[in-house]
Amino acid sequence: MGLLFKDDLQDSFGTWALGYIPYGGADFGEVQAIARTVGDGDDGAFYTAWANAGDRLTERGKEALAKGRRASARDAFLRAACHYGSSYHLLFGAPVDPRLLAAFRKQIAAFNDALALLDPPAVPMRIPFGEQTLPAYVLPAAGRAYEARPLVILTNGYDATVTDMYFASAVAASRRGYHCLFFDGPGQGEMLIEHGTHIRPDWESVIAPVVDFALTLEHVDSKRIALIGWSLGGYLSPRAASGEHRLAACVADPGLFGIAEQVRHMLVKLGATLDDVADLGAIDDRLLERVARAADADPHLHWSLFQRGFWVHGVDTLRDYFRCVGEFTLSGRVESIACPTLLTAAENDPLAVGARAFYDALRCPKQLLAFTAAEGAGAHVEAFNRSLLNDRVFDWLESALGS
Repeated sequence: MGLLFKDDLQDSFGTWALGYIPYGGADFGEVQAIARTVGDGDDGAFYTAWANAGDRLTERGKEALAKGRRASARDAFLRAACHYGSSYHLLFGAPVDPRLLAAFRKQIAAFNDALALLDPPAVPMRIPFGEQTLPAYVLPAAGRAYEARPLVILTNGYDATVTDMYFASAVAASRRGYHCLFFDGPGQGEMLIEHGTHIRPDWESVIAPVVDFALTLEHVDSKRIALIGWSLGGYLSPRAASGEHRLAACVADPGLFGIAEQVRHMLVKLGATLDDVADLGAIDDRLLERVARAADADPHLHWSLFQRGFWVHGVDTLRDYFRCVGEFTLSGRVESIACPTLLTAAENDPLAVGARAFYDALRCPKQLLAFTAAEGAGAHVEAFNRSLLNDRVFDWLESALGS
């Protein structure tokens, strides 16, 4: 039995929105009501309950806007975007489920409608990226939109989108006087769902054009650009900093040396030896069969590997998945990170188990922030106390950037 939802996997995704309450993403009563609606229902019922709630909020926003009540309309559209975004994670996988695609498109439409009602409006932008473009937004510093200010770039992880970054960190950054640029990269949000562009380990190649783009923006202090990554972004952000040296600071939430290390840890828990998993691309068939059986018995592992992992990396076998994730490591690159770097480690976050070792390997100015369950911040990415996380991160940034 989960915190609000009866099914544990549904609860994992259904309670994401609780972390967005301070930033306008949801209210507790809304999430509680959706959980009651889902009850003992399956993943389809979970999707329908969230999507219907998003539809209701969208209609409320349209009605408010028709009456000239812009603030009420903006708030309703923001919550609608959050609800649509919460609806479809359990539908992850290739080929893309039509329900997922429909909810994602509604999510972005509601988000754009909301940001158009800000003062000044935040409009959708595109970052040139090879033959493609990446969707992006700039949220200016609150009350200081037309001043030269430091810029925070937010990078996502495995399964969130631009709207999650807005609620998780962008609003907090704006309130603290930072301009904030956030985007979907390869394997994330629009790039995965609409275009089938898969994730890549060399995130320095992704952030370089993002920084190029940032330097074309008005009112950005080009000497004070920081990069913050959360969840898998806790690897992507420092990986980017290892090759993109125009960054003035880097934050990894949590400090994550790479996916390869996490996968090896998981395989050892399933009975493998360190020798068995030294080369993730050469795991023997018996171990692969053991992993498949474990995933079939564990809904969380099944979703992580077969639904999310295969889709995001563009593979269809466990062997190919393990080969791909073996490339996601800072081994041989961590020494190249030169900018001040902050790592976080939440007490009960499985991705944070290697944060201390990562911290010890860094040769740049560095700090490690620990978060505890006693503070209500012990979960993955401090999900139920983002306010505390943001306060401490932006306090550190003020020192690191000299703001």
